[in-house]
Amino acid sequence: MDDNTAISFANVGARYDDNAREVLSDVSFNISAGGFYFLSGASGAGKTTLLRLIYQLHKPCRGQIKLFGRITNDMTRDEIAMLRHKMAIVFQEYSLLSHMSVFDNVALPLRVRGISEQKIKKLVVKVLEWVGLAKYADANPKTLSGGQQQRVSVARAIIIQPAILLADEPTGNLDDENASRLMELFVQMNKTFGTTIILATHSTKLMETYKFPVIRVENHRVNFIGDKPVQSQNTDNKKIWRGPKPQSYFTELSKQFDDIGNA
Repeated sequence: MDDNTAISFANVGARYDDNAREVLSDVSFNISAGGFYFLSGASGAGKTTLLRLIYQLHKPCRGQIKLFGRITNDMTRDEIAMLRHKMAIVFQEYSLLSHMSVFDNVALPLRVRGISEQKIKKLVVKVLEWVGLAKYADANPKTLSGGQQQRVSVARAIIIQPAILLADEPTGNLDDENASRLMELFVQMNKTFGTTIILATHSTKLMETYKFPVIRVENHRVNFIGDKPVQSQNTDNKKIWRGPKPQSYFTELSKQFDDIGNA
C-alpha cells in the first residue's frame, strides 16, 4: 500500500445483526490522501454504513480497514479516539447539543483539544461568518431551521482542519445558494489543506457541477466511477456566491490552524 493512502479497505463486510445479511460485502479500495469523492447510491444501499466504518463507529464483521496506514480492527477505545482527532464527520441528523449555544457547539472540538479561548474565539467567529451564521452565535440550535443547523454541524466539523472529512448529505436541506457556499468550502479545504473528503449525496446536479469521482454503493458492493477530479466548467455557482472569497478565507484561517497545530 502506498504511504500516501489515507483509507484502505480489504475484503470488508458489514452487518448490524449476527445472523442478518451483510449490508456491505467484499469491499476493497484504497483512497489516497487529498482525494475528493462523492458517495452515491439509493436510500438504504449502505452509504451511511460505509461512512460509519471509516469513522470507526461500526466494526466490520470481516476484512481489514486501515486509516493513515494503521490497521484499525483491534484498536482500543483510546487508540480510536486519538485516530478520530484527525477526522470529522457530518451526519444528516446534525447531532448538535441543545444545551449549548451555536458558538459553544462549534467551539467544542477545540476545547476538547485544549486550545486557548482566545484562539477559539477567533476561529469560531471566522467559521460562523463564512457559513453565514455569525448573528446566531448565541442562539440555541433548536431555534434554527434544519438548513441552519446543518451549517452549524459542518462548521463544527471543519474547524479542526481534519485530515479526513466525511459528510452524509450535508447539502440535502439547503437551497442552491447555501449548498454552493458549503461546496466551495469543501473544495477549498481539499485544495488548500489536502483534506480527504467523502461526501454522500443524492444530488445529480451537485455531481454534474463538481465533477469529482463517485463511489457508488449498489447491491451491497462498492464501485468507483471516474478516476481523477476534474475542475467544473459550470459557472452558475459563481453567480450566486455571496460572502468572503474562499481562498482569502482559507489563507487567513490557515494561520490560525497553524497555531493550533503548535499548541
